[in-house]
Amino acid sequence: MSSRFDTKIVIVLRDDLASWQRSNVVAFLASGIAATVPELIGEPYADADGTAYAPMFRQPVVVLEGDAETVRGAHRRAVDRGLRVPVFTADLFATGGDEENRAAVAAVPRGELDLVGVAVHAPRNAADKITKGARMSG
Repeated sequence: MSSRFDTKIVIVLRDDLASWQRSNVVAFLASGIAATVPELIGEPYADADGTAYAPMFRQPVVVLEGDAETVRGAHRRAVDRGLRVPVFTADLFATGGDEENRAAVAAVPRGELDLVGVAVHAPRNAADKITKGARMSG
């Protein structure tokens, strides 16, 4: 059974990232969406033996990719629409934690961020327009 959601969670990655970088960026960006839109989190899971598991997003997360300009374009269109989006810059691969990460982003003007990924939660049509030009990852 498939559900159609009114909104989309989309992560756009730069297409030149190493596998470990892709995984890291997706995890960080997904956490930003979860923190910003907590109502996207469903109920806790449990298996047939009663072992409790943590809740996850209630809807799929679509991972797309594109070149640097595609990621910048998605970021620009999201910000222009007033969305608060998580971003991951190349500088964050060299930092050691949250405080350093925030300082690295704060040191660079928005138009000069070396973006390697951005995540968006928006109505379906808006998400599609924001991520225009990105393609399925994989």
